Amino acid sequence: MEVKIAQLLTVISMIVLVLVAVDASVPAVFIFGDSTADVGNNNFLPASKAKANFPPYGIDFVQSRATGRFSNGLNSADFLAKMMGFKRSPPPFLSLTNNTLLKHARRGINFASGGSGILDTTGSIYGQTVRANLTAHMGTTATEKLLEKSIFLISTGSNDILDYFTPNGSVNRPPMTAFLSTLSITYKGHLRQLYNLGARKIGVISIPPIGCCPSQRSLNDTGGCLEVLNESARAFYIATVAIMKDLSGELKGLKYSLGNAYEMVINFFRNALKFGFTELKSACCGAGKFNGESPCLPFSSPCSAREKHLFWDLFHPTQNASKIAAQTLFSGSHEFVTPINFGQLAEGCS
Repeated sequence: MEVKIAQLLTVISMIVLVLVAVDASVPAVFIFGDSTADVGNNNFLPASKAKANFPPYGIDFVQSRATGRFSNGLNSADFLAKMMGFKRSPPPFLSLTNNTLLKHARRGINFASGGSGILDTTGSIYGQTVRANLTAHMGTTATEKLLEKSIFLISTGSNDILDYFTPNGSVNRPPMTAFLSTLSITYKGHLRQLYNLGARKIGVISIPPIGCCPSQRSLNDTGGCLEVLNESARAFYIATVAIMKDLSGELKGLKYSLGNAYEMVINFFRNALKFGFTELKSACCGAGKFNGESPCLPFSSPCSAREKHLFWDLFHPTQNASKIAAQTLFSGSHEFVTPINFGQLAEGCS
């Protein structure tokens, strides 16, 4: 009987998610971030070393197609967009032409790009381009109404911290406290710029425990997480809490949802079986220790039980992990999302 009740509750919770998504009536979703949210922008950046446009990436996507997503299938941006009533994430900005830009801008655009970070201003100029096109075709008032009801999703910061700790980093790098201060000031400026472009509903995903990625575990003689990276991620989450509180008090009409990706992933570790994970350390695709010493290469042979793995490659989650994370962001409690969850943020658009 307990099993049947648990199954029933799961079904009911999924129905609620669908109903909330339908009622939300989000006109458009605009996504900014790094490889965790990239849906193919890097396919159009020849100089970028961060690529996922080859098999086995996309092995669980429609027709097993590699799209540029750093995943075996969909990523968290896709699942969040689906929960808000869309088929999946909007298309990558760099895939659009002058003839298709306006059409897609009315429903949203994905600006996320693998390898980018807070200290990388990629996306700010693109956002201005989109607003200018919308205004030219819809007028100022209609554009403002569209943008103020749209959802702006942001997932970034991991690359900044990873770059800070890279062995090839500058010997003159600033102390961590000074670095995090600069990162916070820059991030706050980017968020204020989005507000000035018209954003009023912002969903922020914080930095996960990047010290536990297979790539970082492979650098640790004990096989454990690199805690110095995790400490930085926790510190920046605290800074982000302060940033969002300050901005919501300063900027009229701003509503936000801040997802604590760090605690969400730690919850995966603590309750692995509950979420169906049996492998939390090794990547599904890669080579070397924890499959984290080498990237997932073209035509590599990935693991078969991908839904049981937390990590797809040396840095990124599997499709299943991204789906669970998105569900937590969309309907989770204040333990993981504050001050409201992403679903409640979307509800405010109706």
